[in-house]
Amino acid sequence: MAVIQRSRSKKSTNASAANPPPPLESTQILTDSVGTSLQSIAGLTVPWDQMSRIQQEYVDQATTLWNQALEQPGQLKPDDRRFAAPEWSSTPASAFMASMYLLNARTLQRLADSLSGDEKARDRVRFAVQQWVDAAAPSNFLALNPEAQKKAIESKGESITQGLQMLLSDIRQGHMSQTDESVFEVGRNVATSEGSVVFENEYLQLIEYKPLTDKVHALPLLIVPPCINKFYILDLQPDNSLVRFAVSQGHRVFVVSWVNADEDLAQSTWDDYIEKGTIEAINVVREITGAEKINTLGFCVGGTLLATALAVMDARGDKPAASMTLLTTFLDFINTGTLDLFVDEAMVQMRETSIGERSPQGGGLMRGGELAATFSFLRANDLVWNYVVGNYLKGEKPPAFDLLYWNGDSTNLPGPMYCWYLRNTYLENKLAQPNAVTVCGQPVDLRRLDMPTFVYGSREDHIVPWDSAYASTQLTQGPITFVLGASGHIAGVINPPQKNKRSYWTSGKPGTFPPTAKEWMATAQEHPGSWWTTWAEWLGKHAGKQIAAPKQLGSKKHRPIEPAPGRYVLRKA
Repeated sequence: MAVIQRSRSKKSTNASAANPPPPLESTQILTDSVGTSLQSIAGLTVPWDQMSRIQQEYVDQATTLWNQALEQPGQLKPDDRRFAAPEWSSTPASAFMASMYLLNARTLQRLADSLSGDEKARDRVRFAVQQWVDAAAPSNFLALNPEAQKKAIESKGESITQGLQMLLSDIRQGHMSQTDESVFEVGRNVATSEGSVVFENEYLQLIEYKPLTDKVHALPLLIVPPCINKFYILDLQPDNSLVRFAVSQGHRVFVVSWVNADEDLAQSTWDDYIEKGTIEAINVVREITGAEKINTLGFCVGGTLLATALAVMDARGDKPAASMTLLTTFLDFINTGTLDLFVDEAMVQMRETSIGERSPQGGGLMRGGELAATFSFLRANDLVWNYVVGNYLKGEKPPAFDLLYWNGDSTNLPGPMYCWYLRNTYLENKLAQPNAVTVCGQPVDLRRLDMPTFVYGSREDHIVPWDSAYASTQLTQGPITFVLGASGHIAGVINPPQKNKRSYWTSGKPGTFPPTAKEWMATAQEHPGSWWTTWAEWLGKHAGKQIAAPKQLGSKKHRPIEPAPGRYVLRKA
């Protein structure tokens, strides 16, 4: 082990004599052993001058913390929300432990950031280090968490009993509770907009919603949500429902409710979801309303499915869309953010041979729980460890929150469909290349899409980085409107105007879309409030004249089957 000699001023030497420094062995073990380990990963190296500087600064800061803990323990205040409770600062040992943890975490992250070598390997190491750092926080352990210990003492052990009960309950239900799930019920207080299922097949139910206005636009609106989640993220409760908002604006609204795939669909493909899913829904809406053209909206993967379906139909000589709205959607997978860490040739081949068409059984299921866990660990402190501490260590039931209830209602995907998506988008980005893939027998060229298109991205989106959402402006050929909203993948989208929250950005030069998102942002204008009103104004221009609202839902050929939200959304993974 390398020995780091530190230069000291006379003042620091005297202080150290009065207050013995922490054993340098322990501090050097961290930086030496971790640094050596990092240098052996995938050919990555840490330049020696950076390694030496990081080690020196670590020892200096550790010594300062040790001296402060001995001389002024009351001044130790770990600056992190996980240690914000007064119990952490009022107990010198806990304050020192938390402060040392934060120093260790920063040092590990600096070492990971200093690696040179293959960029993807570096990103994977940084992600792994972040996961380890998040998991190792002293707040995550009852024996080290003074706040949880105090509650256990004050409740005479009741908090621990309640925590164990919640842990057992979560094990039984197969996922960690992020909200009080007993408060919500689909169809009772979420997904409550009035409507009927007017069509169904093995892949979807199509819901038509009851108009809220005497007149509606002649061109209906079809919404295609992501198939990796339940549709009711767009219809949570009346005051934050995008579905209800669109209906209130005088649109005749239809929504796809994807089935939660089971073994019967385990061999279904991407082509099936395009042909029997999205294209079928488009044609049924046209049949019910009598409209040759319809307005369309796709959210997340739903937008990818929608754009692909419209490109397939275009190749067949059919142009059904009067407009297309894409919400936090990938068309060009130029930057997939943290998710890119999980996708490489070996991983995709593994999936293809286990649940894809190349598997012995010709397909399997990508379990919803696995997808949900992956997305949660992208923000582990917020979506995992926060609930470990609150639910299990403190025995506190999480507050009721409709969005997090939806987040826990996961869905399965057919393996072949999922594997096609992984390979042709995340891995090879072929969907953005003209005629690079064939879907439903047609070469796909997104440049053929020439309808007016509204593209929305969320500035803090960790699933569809906003520069990738912006990249759609460089693909389609029709008139484009791009809007950037504040917040993340879901919260940025679900931002009703009456809440008067957040803000959004529009182009400072309408109709002008430079090659990069950074260039666009340089001239963008910020507006307070919700982007929904801007979208509603845009959509109204493409929705046709006002006609009398239908008195009944569906049509003679497609009669109502059951009330919204239908059976499919109730099926659990």
